[in-house]
Amino acid sequence: MTHLVKQVKNSRTIMDPLAKALSCAKEADDRKASDIVLLDVSKITTLADYFLICSGRSSRQVQGIAEGVQTRLRELGVRPLGVEGEREGHWILMDYGDVIVHIFYQPIRELYDLESLWSDGTVVSLDGHLAVRHGESS
Repeated sequence: MTHLVKQVKNSRTIMDPLAKALSCAKEADDRKASDIVLLDVSKITTLADYFLICSGRSSRQVQGIAEGVQTRLRELGVRPLGVEGEREGHWILMDYGDVIVHIFYQPIRELYDLESLWSDGTVVSLDGHLAVRHGESS
């Protein structure tokens, strides 16, 4: 993945959007996020190229997933443009420009149903990118 990361003069890192989205997905998976979905929305909106949507089983887990994603991307030299909802931990939105990460507490995810709202987007296969835990499928 290092060939997809480029350092620029002002110490900001430019990273391929898909590589960035996959790094977020991998970290969310490492933090035991459930129902991880990566949507390519580049053909239907100018908001972002990818939406990553995942869930946690508690507010604390949602916060932990967000913390892990931020830490991992910071290690890669990528900082969010904005983060909303960290304190409550029901729906944390992390804006990385071309990648927007939505981390939900499961009941809130069901309420907003972003996958249906953005159903014109293309689901990106995460096969081979995420761990399959015993008794689960990703």
